[in-house]
Amino acid sequence: VQLQASGGGLVQPGGSLSLSCVASRAVDVMAWYRQAPGKTRELVASSTSAGTRGYADAVKGRFTISRDVAKNSMYQQMDNLKLEDTAVYYCNAGGYYDTYYKRPGDMWGRGTQVTVSS
Repeated sequence: VQLQASGGGLVQPGGSLSLSCVASRAVDVMAWYRQAPGKTRELVASSTSAGTRGYADAVKGRFTISRDVAKNSMYQQMDNLKLEDTAVYYCNAGGYYDTYYKRPGDMWGRGTQVTVSS
């Protein structure tokens, strides 16, 4: 499976951005991760094709993950962005879900930069 991520950019604090990820074939579990400079990669949000959604505490209420299963696509709407949201965001597919999201899959998209700055 190949993953093509797009979106991101530069925005001021409080602004909004959206990300998209298209997979080359149908995938059940997809997720967004991010990696800030000097930090390890962390889970941001996860989803299944059945409609399950999960969010990291840091983004709950601000980020919304969605899926278009027919288009093998995943999206992330990011609102009320904060300085600490600055990171490279990665799309992941093929992860393991069992009552909750447990681990990423082996399929990663190329990262897309999100910069929040005043």
